Amino acid sequence: MRALALAVFLLALPARAEAPRKTLAVAAAANLKDAAEALTQAFEAAHPGVEVQLTLGASGTFFSQLRNGAPFDVFLSADREYPRRLVLAGLGTTADERVYALGRLVAWLPPGSTLDLEKRGLQALADPAVRHIAIANPAVAPFGRAAMAAFAAAGVAEAVKAKLVLGTSVAQAAQFATTGAAEVAFLPASLVLGPALAGGRVVPVPEALTGRLEQSALVLAGAKEPALARAFVAFLTGAEGRGILAARGYGLP
Repeated sequence: MRALALAVFLLALPARAEAPRKTLAVAAAANLKDAAEALTQAFEAAHPGVEVQLTLGASGTFFSQLRNGAPFDVFLSADREYPRRLVLAGLGTTADERVYALGRLVAWLPPGSTLDLEKRGLQALADPAVRHIAIANPAVAPFGRAAMAAFAAAGVAEAVKAKLVLGTSVAQAAQFATTGAAEVAFLPASLVLGPALAGGRVVPVPEALTGRLEQSALVLAGAKEPALARAFVAFLTGAEGRGILAARGYGLP
């Protein structure tokens, strides 16, 4: 009877309300896929009760969405131009924009490719044997713009213009190369470290041809949890975040 009375008493007690989970919506450039997933897991482990909702895509696409009110808290761009333009539009502040990584452009060639980029450089792309060159759409993807800048600096922009196959993001450009739709793809170094591109040949594109590829983070002015959003960017640019980025092919500012 005592046990039964105790059980009834415990059932009558009000349930302890769990602390509501906080969510952080992060828009991240497609080149960050592996790094962003690792960063998300590490940040959540360090902040119990926080869930990071990660969305990957082209930086330019996110820029347009943010201009139209998309409800993201943090924007991790593949360049610095888009975050700066958002600041100019009043959607963030200079104090909340920080460079977190330096991107690196590489050429990825499928196994068995005989294209000699190592010796001939980008001049090899002008060969008639090269019919399709995959890059991310430069209208929305900074690494696509970097590839176009490299072609222009190497003097092959006109020769490759008709050969370009444009992906909506660097992820789709990589898919073109792995499925045989292109003989070569120009991609972020971070992307070619993944298992999907293992076995291919990677040729770095000199920074002299692309310029410095700064990638910047911005806490959006409309962030629902601005303190948490700033904590995420601080984590990204701190020791643990920098280690995650360096291990995935990024240079550090």
